[in-house]
Amino acid sequence: MSEAVDPDENELEDSSAPLLEHLSELRTRLIRAVIALVIGIVLAFVVAEPILQILLGPIESTLQRLGDPSPVLQFTAPQEYLFTLFRISMVFGFALAFPVIAHQLWRFVAPGLYKTEKAAFLPFVIASPVMFILGASFALFVVVPLAMNFLLGFADFSFSGALSQLAGVAGVSTDGVGTAPSADEPGFEIVFIGKVNESLDLTLKFIMAFGLCFQLPVLLTLMGKAGLVSARGLANMRKYAMVGILVLAALVTPPDVITQLILFVVVYGLYEVSIQLVRMVEKKRVQKLREEGILGEDEDLYSEFDDDEDEVDGDAKP
Repeated sequence: MSEAVDPDENELEDSSAPLLEHLSELRTRLIRAVIALVIGIVLAFVVAEPILQILLGPIESTLQRLGDPSPVLQFTAPQEYLFTLFRISMVFGFALAFPVIAHQLWRFVAPGLYKTEKAAFLPFVIASPVMFILGASFALFVVVPLAMNFLLGFADFSFSGALSQLAGVAGVSTDGVGTAPSADEPGFEIVFIGKVNESLDLTLKFIMAFGLCFQLPVLLTLMGKAGLVSARGLANMRKYAMVGILVLAALVTPPDVITQLILFVVVYGLYEVSIQLVRMVEKKRVQKLREEGILGEDEDLYSEFDDDEDEVDGDAKP
């Protein structure tokens, strides 16, 4: 005699099948993303030393301008240099693997989106890494040299004297290098001997900060497309945005007015570009709503809010 089957139980089991399929799909996408990340880290580690030379290039050029013909950076722990290369490999390995990771994320999310949502979301997936690369390049080739020139420019370096002293201790001739300061001269010889990991840390912070700041147009445009922000609202928030950008410039840059001014001008310029992009998105939305007959020819997205404001002003008037 067969047992009666509860129909609710069958419905529960049937509904659990899509969930298991989604979890299986998510696992597959994560495995592929992790494999791509590992491959990217290995490839980046192969060229980690040339990348390190490029990242430390602004420090080298600044020290050469200050009078050090052969700048030297040191590491004080046996594992420090290797860990520095690993750190570079992690950052640039993720950058190499990002297209594959983004593609796997897109393949997982796309089946649940409508065609219009896919068309709206895909450009932002492409624009985000492009804007990050632009911000990172701007930081490396413009901001970091200015910051290093400011930070290292405080000391009155006399590298030739320091090299002469070191050469004299080692019993090497100092002809053509310079002479050591005389015993009558007061003070100490000031020499910069930086650490590899600390110098790299400052450069990477600038790269990450500007790379993230350049995501502002992408973020605000995406929010505008979702209806979370408006061009009018962003325009009305200009004065608060200026204060926020000034605070950001003071936090992520050294106490150098020129560097802070550059960051302020760039980020505020991106904010103004974001307003124009959101306005373009709103114009397309208004045109679509007019074609569907939801909005009249003389109406826009702000008509309802303008009417509410007029009513409030009318109530307030005697």
